Amino acid sequence: MENMPHASTLNTLNLADFEQGSKIGEGTYGTVHSATIRGTNEKVALKQIKINADLEGVPSTCMREVTLLKELNHPNVVVLHDVIIQPTGSEKLYLVFEFIDQDLKMLLDKLRPNRLPMGYVKSFMQQLLNGLAYCHSHRVVHRDLKPQNLLVTNDGVIKLADFGLARAFSIPSRCYTHEVVTMWYRAPEVLLGTKMYSTGIDMWSLGCIFAECVKSDPLFDGDCEIDQLYKIFQLLGTPDDTTWPNVSKLPDYNMSFPKWPKKDLARVLVGMPEDGLAFIKEMFIYPPMYRITAKNALSHRFLRDVPRRLAPIPSLYKLKDGASSSTKRKSDGDPFGDDDSLAKRRN
Repeated sequence: MENMPHASTLNTLNLADFEQGSKIGEGTYGTVHSATIRGTNEKVALKQIKINADLEGVPSTCMREVTLLKELNHPNVVVLHDVIIQPTGSEKLYLVFEFIDQDLKMLLDKLRPNRLPMGYVKSFMQQLLNGLAYCHSHRVVHRDLKPQNLLVTNDGVIKLADFGLARAFSIPSRCYTHEVVTMWYRAPEVLLGTKMYSTGIDMWSLGCIFAECVKSDPLFDGDCEIDQLYKIFQLLGTPDDTTWPNVSKLPDYNMSFPKWPKKDLARVLVGMPEDGLAFIKEMFIYPPMYRITAKNALSHRFLRDVPRRLAPIPSLYKLKDGASSSTKRKSDGDPFGDDDSLAKRRN
């Protein structure tokens, strides 16, 4: 596949040139294995796609991911090096991605019961907003943001990945199916059946991820769509036409929804600084047209003191295990930032 983002020496290689390693992920249409290039030992991730010749052939999600990643080139978007098609009869296609050490869910799970230090939260948010602002400026909405689709290097770089549900959009937004975004991170307008949406759904999902980074657990963990809506309403208040103009006209809105008042987010996101609470409220605005954009979010005061550098991710695991209890804070380049003392007292 030509013209992939970030020129790579992998473009001339075949599947036989890779030493396949352990399975690191699995999805609807295939599995992901670590692999090394024979002779150079360069590590990559091989995403194997099953091609069903009797039905749809190459899955549309795969075609969409390849097409979009060909056009996206940003430090906070995963790199697709190449596409390899096995000889006729194998019915397998491989996407060759850069190898990244873990995803955000793995990181949060490994840190539990400790929480991600606030300096890392700020850095990750800034990086993700940079990646989203880039995608949105290129008319791409991701549509499936969740911790499992955010890859984190051991150097603290976080990248958007898994663009299988992503779409190029036009202005005004085209009508799309509302069966997008893993339910816990799904925007209320999608849950309520809107057929018109755009970049605002990514910003809602990012707000949910932001909250999860702070509290180490999903903010809205519904077990079905109506339960998901109710969990949102119970925290942010049940919307009506006053707080969300014309919400009653959405297909799945019901005037008999229980009327919950808005709760204090500070009681749920314990330890979140005031500017962080103000920041996440901008992402959780009900009317999508008033929800903060990725570009504008980059100027929010919450990000005014993002650490210039982070300690390597593995050092967080050592802190959890008590191996680095004598580590001293540094006045400049402190990986935890000014607000981390609150986070560490929580733990």
